[in-house]
Amino acid sequence: MNRLSLFILLSLLTFSSHAQPKGATMTDTNQTAYLAGGCFWGMEELVRQIPGVLETEVGYAGGDVPNANYDIVKMGRSGHAESLKIVFDPAKLTYRHLLFEFFRMHNPTTRNQQGNDRGTQYRSAIFYVSDEQKNTAEEVIRTVDGSGEWGAKVVTEVTQFKDFWRAEEYHQKYLVKHPHGYTCHVNRGYRLGE
Repeated sequence: MNRLSLFILLSLLTFSSHAQPKGATMTDTNQTAYLAGGCFWGMEELVRQIPGVLETEVGYAGGDVPNANYDIVKMGRSGHAESLKIVFDPAKLTYRHLLFEFFRMHNPTTRNQQGNDRGTQYRSAIFYVSDEQKNTAEEVIRTVDGSGEWGAKVVTEVTQFKDFWRAEEYHQKYLVKHPHGYTCHVNRGYRLGE
């Protein structure tokens, strides 16, 4: 192999190891999901306990203001929702099953509200990173609606992922750091059509 061929090969390997499409992870086997369902503290605590979930981060998604932070998002005017980035192993946890768990842990029928938390920053949303995730989300919503478990129509928005701004460190794993902290999330025993 000549020097030019070696340089091109090394350049391609270096580029491919650093370049990621939005929402992708660094491995070919893991997948990433972005969900919003009210206060991110309670969601993260329940999601991180699902077998197959490898990593969680809380942050802000779905808005228009760059470099979103809590002071901006809590006002409810940036368009962001308190959200969760979830890296999972699809061999152990399918995206479909993850979404059913998501619909068990928050009320998807209350627009811009979970428990006492009110405002667009507490809306129910699925930010899809691929057409496959979008189609799965729409199918799961139809199943949840058809189950009748919630007694009202699902209002969860299904929106293409744009960006995710990691929340401040004190928000990360908040209920691990503060086990008696506030949460409005609970795993309900609903059978949602799996």
